[in-house]
Amino acid sequence: MEITGVNQYHLRYGMDDSFRPAWKPGHEQTEHEVLLFELETDAGISGVATASGFAGRIDYLELAELFLVGEDPRDIDRVRDKLDTLNLWGPRPWHFEVACWDIVGKDAGKPVYELLGGSGDPVPAYASTGERRGVDERLAYVEERVDEGFEAVKLRCHGDDPGPDLEVTRRIREAYPDLTLMMDANMGWSVPMVEVEPWSFGDALGVARELEAIGGIGWLEEPLDRRNYDGLARLREKTDVPIAGGEFNDGVHHFREFVKHGSLDVLQPDAVLATGVKGALTVAGMADTHGLEFAPHTWNDGLGFVANLHVLAATGARWCEYPIEPPGWTPETRDFLLEAPVTAENGAVAPPDGPGLGVELDWDLIHDLDES
Repeated sequence: MEITGVNQYHLRYGMDDSFRPAWKPGHEQTEHEVLLFELETDAGISGVATASGFAGRIDYLELAELFLVGEDPRDIDRVRDKLDTLNLWGPRPWHFEVACWDIVGKDAGKPVYELLGGSGDPVPAYASTGERRGVDERLAYVEERVDEGFEAVKLRCHGDDPGPDLEVTRRIREAYPDLTLMMDANMGWSVPMVEVEPWSFGDALGVARELEAIGGIGWLEEPLDRRNYDGLARLREKTDVPIAGGEFNDGVHHFREFVKHGSLDVLQPDAVLATGVKGALTVAGMADTHGLEFAPHTWNDGLGFVANLHVLAATGARWCEYPIEPPGWTPETRDFLLEAPVTAENGAVAPPDGPGLGVELDWDLIHDLDES
């Protein structure tokens, strides 16, 4: 089998309500922009994957064709070698490996998680917020998620003054003493349209100490730059709150550095953004060997979420990140290019059990939205 062509679809989906992501202070998002790729083969099987965020705005179809056409999608190791070279010349290419796994699964008639030795059992999920909100709004949000069966919620703490976010966390802890709470600082990377002063080591330690006092904290995510291995290690030594990160690190070697320096308690690669599927499994092995937690990042789009869900199902991970921040960021908005959104039931998410990634795309909508 060989890849015979690459199709690209540039999609802008108008959201029903606006969304104000914590990692883009002052920015109001009204569209979900995604770049969808379809790899065609001479066997009549195609595989799909997406790039979202800023990569969703860049046209690199010719690069993809140059490196992928003529390759056997079943030879994942060779494909990864090609993608490693492509990584030097264009946006991160790991989503193309996801599309190859989709082809391999469809060819075998099995879901990706089964090919990886995983189970179709539901994975416990934490509700992952995306905005910074006040006490009353956030308490109402938490009440809804707890009623839906979630046993953990991730909050946001971004910007120069973390005080209001910590107060929200304290009030939630008072109302829900047994609920696991995570905190995401989003200090590991930045976006071009906003300027946020990165936390100093002292800032990060101060937040960690506040979270220690609140108690029941699953982890503090990305309190420092994603390549500050020594600073993260020093922070980890000085707090009892687990330190997490890695969503935007590029390649497995970055996670080797995390382990080597003792930087993190929780490794969070994203199969689409950071490592590919096989690389994510390698990181999961590192976590298991060194007694660390493995909890992949999933905040992108429906196909990206599903790709990471297959990885989660194959690794026995404790938590699946379930992005949900209504009314702007809902499962329907996140998964707009799928025929049906991936939903959580009783606070857990089961991987799709169809061949490959196991989901059907809404091709009528895709063709209507395509701007390529």
